[in-house]
Amino acid sequence: AEHQHARYNPLRDDWVLVSAHRVKRPWKGQLEKPPPEDVPRWDPNNPLCPGATRANGEVNPQYEGTFVFPNDFPALQPDAPEPGDSDHPLFQAAAARGVCKVMCFHPWSDLTLPLMSLAEIRAVIDAWAELAAELGASYPWVQIFENKGAMMGCSNPHPHCQVWASSFLPNEARLENRTQRQHLSQHGVPMLLEYAEQEAHRKERLVVENTDWLVVVPYWATWPYQTLLLPRRHVCRLQDLRNGERDSLASIIQRLLIKYDNLFEVSFPYSMGWHGAPTGPYLEEDCGHWQLHAHYYPPLLRSATVRKFMVGYEMLAQAQRDLTPEQAAERLRSLPEVHYKQRAK
Repeated sequence: AEHQHARYNPLRDDWVLVSAHRVKRPWKGQLEKPPPEDVPRWDPNNPLCPGATRANGEVNPQYEGTFVFPNDFPALQPDAPEPGDSDHPLFQAAAARGVCKVMCFHPWSDLTLPLMSLAEIRAVIDAWAELAAELGASYPWVQIFENKGAMMGCSNPHPHCQVWASSFLPNEARLENRTQRQHLSQHGVPMLLEYAEQEAHRKERLVVENTDWLVVVPYWATWPYQTLLLPRRHVCRLQDLRNGERDSLASIIQRLLIKYDNLFEVSFPYSMGWHGAPTGPYLEEDCGHWQLHAHYYPPLLRSATVRKFMVGYEMLAQAQRDLTPEQAAERLRSLPEVHYKQRAK
């Protein structure tokens, strides 16, 4: 807890420098603006609201639950041309095709997932699984991700996520595919299934748990309050979850996100995303080395206005963190599970 050391991340096959004493240093750097508390529930000029007109001229339906539509500014399109042959191995390009969708979680702009009901969160999970199965029927990778808060690049306060399906395995997917395959080959058990069992037993990095799931600050965490959401059962893909597991997933997501918001009593920014076994042509292959999981990467370090910057040493050498994962887990674990906005005055 007091001395710097490096920790190995077997999922990414890299290392993180842990320098817990650095959190004590004075801070005279940038202070972030807390997110606005006065977001209107409905705004006709907000393109994600029911009945609003989007940039392409389409009008949203008066939806009452989740709402999925094609991204009006997609990073991937299904009909992109081939880039052509390279004339040198140092200048390579490859085809990149796919589709991008947006999913609104709820019709109200002033809500976030931790303030939604369990039934509403369960509807989001079902929509995630449906999209993963639908797009995964033809695309090798379906990336579900949520950027929450302006600090993490979110351009709209409405509760929503994005789903990008690609004709290729992205870098993180290829890396996790390799490391998990190697672990199963060497140890005879899926890496993250074994890891979940170890963390459930050790408990020092445990944040929340229930019958089907657990959330930990991983031993190799990079971001200050980074967490990893893991099923206890061997599950390869989101669409493979049983009915009861989806209910308990809604509960543990709500509990985690309430703790996040309660940490600094602010709508906690993060980027999160689901990783599971590849799809498309990989549906015909044995992907038993994969274990479904979700990553949460929040940037805040000391307060609602002081964030962790991944610059300098992190960009040029390796990742570095300013408090131990055990310290972060203990702080999150000790927080109440009633949202600060819903406590009795």
